[in-house]
Amino acid sequence: MGEKRDYYEILGVSKGADDGELKKAFRSMARKFHPDKNDAPDADERFKEIQEAYAVLSDSQKRAQYDRFGHDTPGGSPFGAGGFQGFNINFDDILGGDLFSNIFGGGRSRSRSSQRQGQDILLRHEISLESVLNGSKEEVEVDLPSHCEDCEGTGARDGKTTACDECNGKGQVRVRQQIGPFVQDVVRECPHCEGSGRKAAANCKTCRGNGLSTTAQTLRFSVPAGASDGTRLRMRGKGHPAPFGRGNSGDLFIELNIEEHSWFERNGMDLIMSIPIGYSDLALGTVITLPHLDEKELKIKIPAGTNSGDTVVISGRGLPSSRGIGRGDVVVLCKLHMPRKFNKATRKTLESIKDELAGGDDAIQRILDDAADHRS
Repeated sequence: MGEKRDYYEILGVSKGADDGELKKAFRSMARKFHPDKNDAPDADERFKEIQEAYAVLSDSQKRAQYDRFGHDTPGGSPFGAGGFQGFNINFDDILGGDLFSNIFGGGRSRSRSSQRQGQDILLRHEISLESVLNGSKEEVEVDLPSHCEDCEGTGARDGKTTACDECNGKGQVRVRQQIGPFVQDVVRECPHCEGSGRKAAANCKTCRGNGLSTTAQTLRFSVPAGASDGTRLRMRGKGHPAPFGRGNSGDLFIELNIEEHSWFERNGMDLIMSIPIGYSDLALGTVITLPHLDEKELKIKIPAGTNSGDTVVISGRGLPSSRGIGRGDVVVLCKLHMPRKFNKATRKTLESIKDELAGGDDAIQRILDDAADHRS
């Protein structure tokens, strides 16, 4: 980074700043420039610069030397022959551990209750388009984990437990770890008792010590009208029980998957379908009646002179908004149905009226004539 900057300038404090101001400035700058939080190319160098500045100014002896000599301290670096990289500082003691626990995910442990939250469960459930249109009440039978009744979820035979040998019943252990040039003491959940502070005197024979069993349960829930594919419904407390019966159970999420319909495709609130129609019906017009999701007949009026590829829109017969405001449309794509074979009588009739049906040939000729005029 070139010539070293003034330490007070790096932290953004005056030369008369007290320890509290230095600590506050360091916390703010460290959060801002930590490489895990800042994608700037120079974030790593800036973070090291901030660390070095605070390491000097927070030490009264080194600060006095710096105030007198600046960076040209007699005898070289204040950190010895190893320079700043050889300097170790315990931020748990200086900052109470909260800053670096937020940055590195270490430091002081999270609340014990949050660590014992049971895992969530995801269940996928198929529903029909009719359920999306009207909403529905659903009921499913599913096997879910629950506390073992014999040991009440403790995993211990007869519920008898003893203090964990590793953490002496505290549920936490202190670990010293190296973070770059620093050494930090962090408090973590004891891995041997999973933070409970207790262990089974003997494992429960029914659950083999894991404190869980599986039971069949009936889940009842409502599908909201207008629900989208992939919508997730939450049932609080229906997930995995907390480890060893200490804490809150996780949640159960029900993901709604919409079944394919025989002729409708969904596009937001609209229902789209294609329908094959004979040439005479396209030419003369017709009315096609189909059953619909709302149990009322869907009448599709095909106007005379409709071309293959034209659409007919039936307003207000689509799906409802998830907010309960209005309904979408039904959009019908008209497609020409061409029979594979004709009997002799039909073929003869078509031959006799071929000239009258030659509108397509005339249109092609007009396109060719327009192209020729354009070239000339």
